[in-house]
Amino acid sequence: MAHAFAADGEDLVAIMDDNERAVVAGLCLQVMDLVAPASVTKGEHADPFEAIVAGLGDLATDTEQGAAGVGVPDRAFGLDHDRDPALDRLFPTGNREDEQEAAEFRRFTEQGLRQRKHDGLATTVRTLESVDEDRWVVTRAQAPQVLVALTDVRLVMGERLGLRTDEDATRLEELIETLDADDPAVFALGVYDFLTWLQESLTRALTGEDEE
Repeated sequence: MAHAFAADGEDLVAIMDDNERAVVAGLCLQVMDLVAPASVTKGEHADPFEAIVAGLGDLATDTEQGAAGVGVPDRAFGLDHDRDPALDRLFPTGNREDEQEAAEFRRFTEQGLRQRKHDGLATTVRTLESVDEDRWVVTRAQAPQVLVALTDVRLVMGERLGLRTDEDATRLEELIETLDADDPAVFALGVYDFLTWLQESLTRALTGEDEE
């Protein structure tokens, strides 16, 4: 069972077993592929992300109107028709009123942002792969990158699950209660909640709130 991050000298340490670390690392690798800048070759990873979101069916948000009641625009303003909507959560448009200006803003800024997010996710994966005796050690210097990486993974999962507002979260929680325990959507939401808990515990450990 995972234990929250806690300060250990100059390090921040969480306790996570092999399976828990594999899920988090796999999700980070998949989001790395999603955000990879043009200069980075995208690879194929046999990791849990697609399995987590696969089978969501009506909860998926890659259609014009999910049966769960959350509408998805045909395209984000100023963005390409075939652009993954999760990217709009990671890289919001710079101008929602002027399509040309939004496209120009994205052209000049997005590659740099992609590289920084890619690097942060890679740092997170490296720390997860360097675990000894189930101790996930994050230095204080690494913590901001790991926090952003966890945020990015949660944003992508939130988009896949249709979580954009508080009402969406309430609707999904109510729907989950009607599903079988082995339904993929139940597992996906459980992973999303686990990532939220990890992120919050790392923030508390970094700021010293866990010592209060």
